[in-house]
Order: sequence, then C-alpha cells, then structure tokens
Amino acid sequence: MSGARPARARSKPENQANRRGPTDAKPGLAARQAAARLLSAVMESRASLDGLLDPAGGNPAFTNLGDQDRLLVRAILLSALRHLRVIDAFIDRLVDNPLPDGARALRQVLRIAAAQILYLDVPDRAAVDLAVTQADSDPRNRRFAGLVNALLRRMAREKDELLPVISAETPDFPDWFEDRLRNAYPADADSILKILSEPPAIDLTVKSDAEGWAERLGGLVLPTGSVRIGRPEGPVSGLAGFADGQWWVQDAAASIPAQLFSKLVGLEIVDLCAAPGGKTAQLALAGARVTACDQSANRLERLRGNLERLGLDVETRLSRAQDLVAPEGFDGVLLDAPCSSTGTVRRHPDIPYTKTPDDIMRLAQVQRDLLDHAASLVRPGGELVFSNCSLDPQEGEDMVAGFLADHPSWKIKPVEPARWAGLETAITALGEVRTHPAMLGHEDARLAGLDGFYAVVLTHR
Repeated sequence: MSGARPARARSKPENQANRRGPTDAKPGLAARQAAARLLSAVMESRASLDGLLDPAGGNPAFTNLGDQDRLLVRAILLSALRHLRVIDAFIDRLVDNPLPDGARALRQVLRIAAAQILYLDVPDRAAVDLAVTQADSDPRNRRFAGLVNALLRRMAREKDELLPVISAETPDFPDWFEDRLRNAYPADADSILKILSEPPAIDLTVKSDAEGWAERLGGLVLPTGSVRIGRPEGPVSGLAGFADGQWWVQDAAASIPAQLFSKLVGLEIVDLCAAPGGKTAQLALAGARVTACDQSANRLERLRGNLERLGLDVETRLSRAQDLVAPEGFDGVLLDAPCSSTGTVRRHPDIPYTKTPDDIMRLAQVQRDLLDHAASLVRPGGELVFSNCSLDPQEGEDMVAGFLADHPSWKIKPVEPARWAGLETAITALGEVRTHPAMLGHEDARLAGLDGFYAVVLTHR
C-alpha cells in the first residue's frame, strides 16, 4: 500500500470479535460480502446497479443468495449509494490518518457497515461484528480488523450526535452532478437535491378506476392518472390486482409521454426502445395497434411477459431502433430514448457515480441519431413523441432545438397546460414537458416528487 501507515480510529482500542470457526458459516456474512463486492463494481468499474441486481442475469454473488439476503443486499446498497458522501465523511472523521489509497476493499467494508448503522434497521452489534469478521476473512483487510472494530463501534455510539452535523456540512452528490443540476435548475436545485436522497414512492398505472384502486390500496391519484402508494412490506407482486393484470408499476412521469398523442384508437403506433413495456401497455390499452421494438432479446422477452400478464396484444420486433425499416411508416412514433437517466436518481442512486459529463454528451448524440431516424418513420400528418428520463437539457431541450434547426419541416406541437391540472409548471414556454423530482410536493417526503423527464410532441409543418 505504497508504504502508507495504517489508519487508526480515534478511539481507545476495543477487543476484536472472537474468531469462531469458519467465517463463511456465520449467518449474514455472505450478504455483506456480496454487498461489498457489488459496491466495488459500481464505484470502481461503473457497473450498473440494476444489472448487478438483475434476478436472472445479475452478479452471481447476488443471484446465489436466498430471497431474504437479496432483499437485504439491495437495501444496503441503495442506502449506501444514496448517502455515500456522508458515509465517507463520517468514516474519515473517525480516523487519525486517511485510509491508504490502496485500501479500496477496506473502504467498501466500512461503507457497507456504516449504511446499516446509520440508515437501516439493523442492530449495531450485528453490523459491527459481521464487518470485523468480513475484514478478518479477507487477506487484504485482515490487518485492519481492529480498526474496523474500533471505528464502527465509535460510529454506533456517536451517530445521534455526529450524523446531523456531518449531513449538514457534506454535499449529497458528486460535484459534477450538483453543478449541472444547479446550472439547469437554479431556482429548484436545492429542493431537487434534497428529495433525491429520499426513497421514492411506488406509482401504478391502472387499466381503469384509478380512484377505486387508490382507495383499495391505500394510495392517492396523481395528476397523471397514476395511483401512488407507500412502499409495501412485501413484494409489489403480492398486492391486489397484480396477478390479474389490473395495473403495472410505472413512475408517474414515465406515464406522460404515451398520453401526449392526439389520437390513438385504431392508429398504427411504433414504440421504439420499448422494453420493459410500460409505455407499450399504455398505447395498447388506449386502442392503438402497437409495434414494440427493442434491440435486447432478454428485455423483449420481459416485455412480452409483462403484456401477457396484462392481457394486452402487441406485435414485437427484435431490432435496433435505428435499423427498423417500415416503408409505409406509422401514424405515430414514440421514442423514449436511452439517456443518462439522471432523472431517476431516487430509484437508481448509482447514476451520479456511474455516469459522467462525457456520457451525457455521447448519449445526446445517440438520441439525435435516433430522433433523425424516428422522424423518417412518421407518415404525413402523424406525430412523433420524443422523451427520456434525463434532467440534463443537453439530452432534452438543447438536443431537440438542434433537430428542429436542421429539419425546418418539423415543429413542436405544444402541450396544453390545462390538460395537466396540478402539473402546469411542468409545461415549458414552448409547450414541451419538463418534470423534475421536486414537483408534486407532499407533506410526507415518501409520497412526494416524481422522476425527471423530458417529453415533446413533434409534427410536420
């Protein structure tokens, strides 16, 4: 470790946990080891947390665990990433010397334990004991087991006093992310940043009777027509209405683009980049004849399974959106384009650590190429709805402005604010839709906000 002197916790040494037989037999240890391994993949390799936690194709360290351990790993990682900078600041506050630069594996062990001690309903003693065992079982970290023990015990003792202080003085997100957010939303940035650290509610798109389902599930109806519920104790699939296909999970903002078409009944609509199928389902439910296109066979299979549960029939095509050929075109095209996903940080807190400004620039060009091709698929008189879940204008307003400058035969068809009572502020002066997480306020932060989304309707002049 480049000759660095081992860091010491500023605490009197305490007894290390007793070594009791094979460490891999200790209940809960495998879950913590998996969490540390996956956090390392996110932070050091910029791996997508969603991909790592995919039940079918995720990291084996996760998929080989039992159901309860998977839930625990997910909760630990979400908390660790939501509060990563505060956790790191707390750790650094408790050591005399900075952790060695090469001690990355040690940092992950401490982060995983700190997430449990500071933010989860895990007994402090269990979090400390398992972290010490985890360090002691890893040759890279064995010499730091005493540090892990002393530091985490002190963290548990002093969290009530120190956590509010450290939280108040520590930015929640990487500088690049906060800087771009403040530039784009100078009046709302503080509110957006505050709510991004809160776990999101669950929004449902219902086939019919939103008021009835809200009453049945103990939720509320949003301006989008979505039903918002608190997070259930068990899996969402266990709630009434799921098995018989009465609703699907879809953030309220994500439900907006499919609702922007002037007419859908009987029209031929293509949903490019369609998986996992929430917008496809909306289009089909509204009476359109839908073609769903996606380049991933696995994601397309997931879409088919979702639509089968919902009892909706659509045509599917395995194809990249830019390769789709349709000589006769479509009455409408929905392009929900791949993007940086910065509008979904509440549910995907890894994004500020796995994306960069260079990614935003690159993805904006990808979106522009897709939009150029999507425009060629629209029949005369048809509509093109473009959307994505980025908060960055470079991927939304700026990219579309460039498209319109290069395609003078196209124009924005303004969205009417009166159509979106309760979300009027989401309609821009040009008639685009721009949502951000601080919209849809509620006294309970767990029921407030929505994803950041950009959407626009484009037509031929």
